[in-house]
Amino acid sequence: MVSGGEVKLFGMWASPAVRRVEWALKLKGIKYEYVEEDISNKSGALVQYNPINKQVPVLLHNGKPIVESLVILEYIDEVWKHHPILPKDPYERAMARFWAAYSEDKCRDAVRRVFFAEGGERAKAIECLEETLRALDGELEGKEFFGGENIGFSDLVLGWMAFWLGVSEEVASFEVLDPKKFPWFTSWIDNFLQVPAIKENLPPRDKTVAFFHGYRRLHLAAPNC
Repeated sequence: MVSGGEVKLFGMWASPAVRRVEWALKLKGIKYEYVEEDISNKSGALVQYNPINKQVPVLLHNGKPIVESLVILEYIDEVWKHHPILPKDPYERAMARFWAAYSEDKCRDAVRRVFFAEGGERAKAIECLEETLRALDGELEGKEFFGGENIGFSDLVLGWMAFWLGVSEEVASFEVLDPKKFPWFTSWIDNFLQVPAIKENLPPRDKTVAFFHGYRRLHLAAPNC
């Protein structure tokens, strides 16, 4: 597989899925062109390269589009083999994919439920979210990152929680990131956000908070939400 050629990333600045792809590209030192998309007025190029769901991120490599952030991460790791993201050991690789799936299934749903919950639903939603955090905390016990000493696939996939969970707490007025309850998970957040490729490629917090305030208001105002 040829690793050279043109690399272009179609994204949206506030999207965690887009950021994880950027992090992977930065960690591997891959030069790329970034194209910001207006999700409310999608470009012809985005529709052309991702006609099925018309969403970001889309990675364009030598004119060929790859979609879905987890698929893109694995593609990047297969094409550019230096600084590997996925472990070489088959068992460790399987576990990395398991925690990535856990992020996309359990964690995203748990955070979303709390983010939009109102009234009596809030307490139950927080309880479910804390259950997912306990699982992550247990997996991280004694480790700096999910893969051990180095940032890897699971960290990149779950990295949205290191930044966007705190944003969600502020926007929706809840609190779950308690170092006493989840010492290993909160320590991981600190470790993750100090990695230069991550720290230097986060969206502005104030702008992100304002964006998600608007997103939440629109959702709650919509019928049948």
